[in-house]
Amino acid sequence: MSKTIAFFGATGGCGLSALKLAVANNHTCVALCRNPDKLSTLFPSKPANLAAIKGNAHDPEAVASCLVNPADPSRLVDIVCFTIGSVFSFAKLTTEDPNVCEKAMDALFKALDALRQQGKTGRPLLAVISTTGISKFQRDVPIAFLPLYKALHVPHEDKRIMEEKLQAGSERWVAVRPSLLVDGAVPDRKIRVGVEDPVKGVEVKEFGYTISREDVGRWMYENLIVGETGRYEGKAVGITW
Repeated sequence: MSKTIAFFGATGGCGLSALKLAVANNHTCVALCRNPDKLSTLFPSKPANLAAIKGNAHDPEAVASCLVNPADPSRLVDIVCFTIGSVFSFAKLTTEDPNVCEKAMDALFKALDALRQQGKTGRPLLAVISTTGISKFQRDVPIAFLPLYKALHVPHEDKRIMEEKLQAGSERWVAVRPSLLVDGAVPDRKIRVGVEDPVKGVEVKEFGYTISREDVGRWMYENLIVGETGRYEGKAVGITW
């Protein structure tokens, strides 16, 4: 069954991987972009089921414009694919925007609230990219990576706060915690999945070194966008090779 999906952060990385699969499989996709021309370059055939909307993910009005189902304006989209992030500088040990995920999640919640006040119906699943290294129940990264993850404290703190907002809210959500991201799809390589409940703790323990952005996007598409979401809903899911 075709779904309607709003994408935030889909001009690269994990989000772009998921978007390409969703477009190729005829789902209705709406992507918020600061520069829609970038998305047009990535999709030169201009597929009819992809709409690129110019705006900033920190602007609730711009976010809201992506959350209404184009086929039925009384309803919200089915899925929100949220893969917001900011470029990390190892020289400065911070990102261009240290609070990028927190602010974008605030804008998403405000947009959903505003649309519901206007009478829009629906409870889209928020499929959100987070990170390993922030669990309060376990060490979910290899010991060899601990110095690196210490250096990544700023973006990881942003992800931790973002997850806390998801847990405190009333929306449906899954937080996807990939291990260290690399480039290059390896579709035949097994993806191992760990599951953590924010209250009960670790349900399935898995951790590893790396996984590609392309394979993270594929996993999100197969398991959260078109797959069975109930198994992971309201939980943090660690994925790794």
